[in-house]
Amino acid sequence: MSSVSPQERISLYIHVPFCRRLCWFCACRTQGTATLSPVETYVQTLKREIAMVRDALPAGVALEHLHWGGGTPTLLPADSISDLAATVFEALPLAEGAQFSVEIDPNEIDAPRLQALEAAGLNRASIGVQDFDEEIQATIGRKQGYEITARAIDGLRKAGIGSLNMDILYGLPHQSREKIAASVRKVIALGPDRVALYGYAHVPWMAKRQSMIPTDVLPTPQERLALFETARELFLDAGYEEIGIDHFARPEDGLARARQNGTLRRNFQGYTEDTSTTLIGIGASAISRYRQGYAQNAAATSAYQAAIRDESLATARGHRFSPDDIIRGRLIEALLCDFELRHASLAAELGVAASRLREMTAALPAAFPGMLEDRPERLRILPHARPLARMIARELDSYDMSQSRHSHAV
Repeated sequence: MSSVSPQERISLYIHVPFCRRLCWFCACRTQGTATLSPVETYVQTLKREIAMVRDALPAGVALEHLHWGGGTPTLLPADSISDLAATVFEALPLAEGAQFSVEIDPNEIDAPRLQALEAAGLNRASIGVQDFDEEIQATIGRKQGYEITARAIDGLRKAGIGSLNMDILYGLPHQSREKIAASVRKVIALGPDRVALYGYAHVPWMAKRQSMIPTDVLPTPQERLALFETARELFLDAGYEEIGIDHFARPEDGLARARQNGTLRRNFQGYTEDTSTTLIGIGASAISRYRQGYAQNAAATSAYQAAIRDESLATARGHRFSPDDIIRGRLIEALLCDFELRHASLAAELGVAASRLREMTAALPAAFPGMLEDRPERLRILPHARPLARMIARELDSYDMSQSRHSHAV
């Protein structure tokens, strides 16, 4: 953490890997639990790691963004929520205007837990929907009715939590254009400020629980694209602005403002208006990003807790950025955020010659004929090719991905 500067504003991510039940579609690092005992033990481990991180940071560091994810962070009892939040803010206070967000499962939120989050200063909530269709929910192991979701949102708003994110998936088993349209209309009726429209990634070789989902009822790549376009048109018609490849936001939302003023960013957690250079991950499998590279904690909860008990940080692996990594990473981010590369401004930002950037991107127009507009001052992904932006950006990745198996890019 030597790259963190005194008085710096950083981001903190806290990972809670526990769930009351495991959804079959999920590929996140999670584990089921029938009791709260392991959860409460884990919270004590998080508190120890937070203290260790605090001691390793220079004076005056404060939080620009704080996010609790999972798993199911709202599985924590109210007193554990309060205890964990107090530990965080004693170590790293929130900066003025900072954002504190938590992923909330409508099936795992009640008045005491909501009151604890409100008292802790929660100002943005994130709710996963996936799809409201009952057949789809049964097939992916995720039962969450519209009514219980609406009640959770009503409770959040009554508690003064004004900013709301929602997630919905396309490419799910049994999903049709009619079904996704019905779910999107329900999402719109709930009035979130921003929506993530993610493509379901079927990777049972990585997430064994996905083997519970029959592959013969998954949509084809062509059907996936039609599902995305159906949802996209509904969000645009409802007044949302399109943000990058998979987000939509109200014009007044911070994500839309970031896109408008050119400060939109994308990291391994998705699109964000967070421009902090440092993101520290707390908890099992949590990933940190520093100026010099990435670091990841031990993925297994047992290995993570053993490391912290031994009074050592739980870092299990990492990657140090090369100068080439930094350049390519920023080009990939610009393509996914802005759908274009402006060579002169990016060269000035990165401290390299514009000619070098043009050399690095020279092969893209030929690799994707008819999909890019290539001019001396910029390279732009044409509107009709934006669904393929991830594939185009991947061409700039210098690491060999041929040994990995991936889900659909659209």
